[in-house]
Amino acid sequence: IAGLCRIIEWKGVEHLSINIIIAAHKKYWMPTDSAYLPVHVGAEGKNSIGYTPDNTGENISAKNPYFCELTGLYWAWKNLKDVDYIGLCHYRRYFDIIITEENIEKLMSECDVIVPAAIHHSATLYNDKFKTMSGEDIAIFFKVLEEKFPKYYCAAVNYIMNNNKDYAYNMLICSRTCYENIMNFVFSFLFECQKYVMLSPYTNSKRIFGYFSEYLIPIYLFTHKMKVKEIPVVSMLSENQ
Repeated sequence: IAGLCRIIEWKGVEHLSINIIIAAHKKYWMPTDSAYLPVHVGAEGKNSIGYTPDNTGENISAKNPYFCELTGLYWAWKNLKDVDYIGLCHYRRYFDIIITEENIEKLMSECDVIVPAAIHHSATLYNDKFKTMSGEDIAIFFKVLEEKFPKYYCAAVNYIMNNNKDYAYNMLICSRTCYENIMNFVFSFLFECQKYVMLSPYTNSKRIFGYFSEYLIPIYLFTHKMKVKEIPVVSMLSENQ
C-alpha cells in the first residue's frame, strides 16, 4: 500500500513511521493524519466499506466473529513490516491525544507501551468482570497458562484475582519489535485455547478470544516489567453502536 509505511521529512528532520490501525466493521468518520490506517475487520466474505480489508496477505479475517478486533491486530502483525511503531484503536474509541509521526518518538521515549487509562472497578477484576465468562472458559484460560505458558501464570493470578485496575479494549501503541513479541504471545495462547473452547451454542461468549486478549496484553506487560504510559480513551459512540 503506497505511502503508508514511509518515513517522511519535515523541516529537514527524519521522523519515525507509525501505523495506528483503526478497527472498523462499518463506515464512519476517520482521522485524516497519515499515522492512522482504517482497517475493515472481518472483511472476509463482506462487501468493501472503503477501508483496508483484513483478509489480504496473511490473515485470520474469517475468525472475526470470535476474535473481534484481534483479526486487525493479527493482520497488522503479519503485514505491516516496514514501520517503526504499530498501534490499535477503534472507530468509536481513540486515545485522547493527537498522535503523529512528528511526536511519536517523544511519546515513546517515556515508556515501552502506550495503553488506555485503567478502568478502576469497585472489586477485583475477577469479581467485577472476569467471572462473567463461563466456568469452562475460565478453567481453560488458567489451565493453558499454567501448562503452556507458565512464566505468565503468576502475573495472571495477580492481575485478575488481586487487582481492580482494568486495561481494556485491546488498544496499545508500541515499537514494531515490542508489538511482534506481544502478538506472538497473545496468538500462541489463543490458538492453543481454540483446541478446547466450545464456540457453539454461545451468546455473549461467542467473542471469547477477544475477551481473553484484554487480559493477555496486560499480563504480558506486567510479566516483562514493561513501562506503560496510560492515556485516557475518548468514546465517539455509545457502547452498543
